[in-house]
Amino acid sequence: MKMQLVPIVKPLVEHFPKLAMTYRRWRDNCQFICSKPEETQAGFKFIGNKAMRKGMFQAEETEVIKNLLNKVDVLVNVGANIGYYCCIALSLDKSVVAFEPIALNLKYLLANIIVNNWRDKIEIFPLALSNKVGVIEIYGGGTGASLVKGWAGTPDQYVSLVPTSTMDIVLGSRFQDRRCLILVDIEGSEKLMLEGASSFLCAKLKPIWMVEISISEHQPKGVNINPNLYDTFQIFWDRGYETFTANTQCRQVYPDEVENILRTGKNTFVTHNFLFIERGRKAELLDA
Repeated sequence: MKMQLVPIVKPLVEHFPKLAMTYRRWRDNCQFICSKPEETQAGFKFIGNKAMRKGMFQAEETEVIKNLLNKVDVLVNVGANIGYYCCIALSLDKSVVAFEPIALNLKYLLANIIVNNWRDKIEIFPLALSNKVGVIEIYGGGTGASLVKGWAGTPDQYVSLVPTSTMDIVLGSRFQDRRCLILVDIEGSEKLMLEGASSFLCAKLKPIWMVEISISEHQPKGVNINPNLYDTFQIFWDRGYETFTANTQCRQVYPDEVENILRTGKNTFVTHNFLFIERGRKAELLDA
């Protein structure tokens, strides 16, 4: 009955923004209530997202992350969503810090922690990381929520308020003497987050960063190429990092390629996930 009603109800509610948002939240909460934990190939239980449960989510990136987790002590997951990478790290007995501002995502994340008896092994901060402290609008929900207005065609009315802070304020110098992997997936607001993470970027023991950076995908209407593309890479290059694609190729990314993308509008990357590693450490961290 529910499946028969959806094609009828959805077009109607989309004409009424507040009703549409209420419908989405009702639908998402119904899905959460009906979700059951399943055993994954990685050996932990997981609720939500079939591709994650089946081990098919971002297969190449996941393999890179697993390999890197073997070389660090701590995973800091910015934009943790429902906790897939947190669970992988916890299953490998790593310390985990997670940032996730979306209420529904937090429900899944917390449920995935509890179902695996990891309640005392993770720190979870229900806020967005940016370059300032305060309250900010976030548009959309699920895996596509963004601080960028108009991201991926999200209606302006599909908006929530979330608290925001900076990585430097929240974590300070706590992990600067430990080997960290910082995983960032925050749908277009990477530059803002990095502007509030100077202490980590300049740490003597530099973390490994894996950052999702969209080139032309999901940009607001009228924007062809990410306007912060070069500046985001430049933040790392100015602080002694080299850049590599986060896939099986792991090829190095140089400034002239990014400049060429901006000049021609042609995306020559085959991924939107990138690794940032302290200059000279590629052989140690990636080649194996």
